Amino acid sequence: MNGGMEMASAAALTELRQVGILDCLILVVDDTDFNRTLITAMLRQAGFRRIEHAVDGIDALRKIDHEMPDLVILDIVMPGLDGFEVCRRLRAEDRFADLPVLVQTALSNTEDRNKAFQLGTTDLITKPIDRNELLARVRIHLENRMLIQDLQLYRTRLENELAMAREMYGHLLPTAAIFDQISRDSGVRIRHHRAVSSELGGDIWGVIPLPEGRFGLYLLDMTGTGVSAALNAFRMHTVLHELAPLASYPSRFLTEANARAVGLFESDERAAMIYGVVDPIAGTFSYTTASARRPILVRRGSDMATLGEADGAPVGHAAGSVYRTRTLAFGPGAMLLLYNNAVLTALPGDGGRAAERALADLAVPALQAPGLDEAHDRMVAALAQAVGDRPGQDMTLVFLAKDACTPPWAER
Repeated sequence: MNGGMEMASAAALTELRQVGILDCLILVVDDTDFNRTLITAMLRQAGFRRIEHAVDGIDALRKIDHEMPDLVILDIVMPGLDGFEVCRRLRAEDRFADLPVLVQTALSNTEDRNKAFQLGTTDLITKPIDRNELLARVRIHLENRMLIQDLQLYRTRLENELAMAREMYGHLLPTAAIFDQISRDSGVRIRHHRAVSSELGGDIWGVIPLPEGRFGLYLLDMTGTGVSAALNAFRMHTVLHELAPLASYPSRFLTEANARAVGLFESDERAAMIYGVVDPIAGTFSYTTASARRPILVRRGSDMATLGEADGAPVGHAAGSVYRTRTLAFGPGAMLLLYNNAVLTALPGDGGRAAERALADLAVPALQAPGLDEAHDRMVAALAQAVGDRPGQDMTLVFLAKDACTPPWAER
């Protein structure tokens, strides 16, 4: 949209709001019949069509509870329940927090005027009522109210979309049944952890079973956050599973995934990705990367972690990108840690190699735990201690452990 169209659209919205405020419900609260009649006449002459009256504070609260007005014009000095108490009672309830209340008063005492604002008055109108001042304040507060309502509707819709996207994400992740099948077929156990932020991320991971106990594993991390990033991750999930016939060959698999992504993504959209094949017979993890981070390998009894290599252009950057396959020894007793970029961004080191090393330093003691579940828990606790429980972006960790025992299929 160009600048001229944006200005025209903004002007149209403003005009719609100005027309819309004429149908807003205004409640005039005053114990004097003459004042109610005078204010109503000024409002009707300006085009406002929906005006109700209340004769005192009790009547005002009853009518507001029955039907929420869009604005209240409230006299401060009334017998019984005065305007101060009406304000106090309204602001004590969350449902009236955004209701604009204009207090009409002849109060010249600064302390009383301050008291009115402290109790929740939105604005003051000085008595005797000036028509131009009254209409100007009514219009601006009704326009603000409509703008707030629009923003609240937008926020509600966005929150609903985010909740739906998170639910979809949960359905796409590998299930416990797949973990069990992988463990029986390959002797490799898998766990994962996701620390959810206030923003929806675009990362997703999954497994592709292969013959002879092998399986492929991918972790894809879209740039940016929000619904568009999540939708792109979901689309890539479909693409990656369509490429299952190539899943035995990491380089070919990622090259074709990139070619498909170039046609799917917008020009500024990218994804980091690692894809690897676990071969339990060879005892290897053969993998390739597209701007992803280095995998971390920890061997039982070792006080050092091995960081694999990582390079390659991001997925979606250029159709002709070439990706190289590398191999890590992944034999019995080894544990492998894969993670998305948000994990490193949250750690000290500007998200670079220093952050990778910091993560590896956390992983070495945690992954020495006797079992995968305990190793998972220790690593999650160590990471939470380092970066906090609520990261700025969704963080994903995938753990793989190669059992020391021989899987049943190898004995046949």
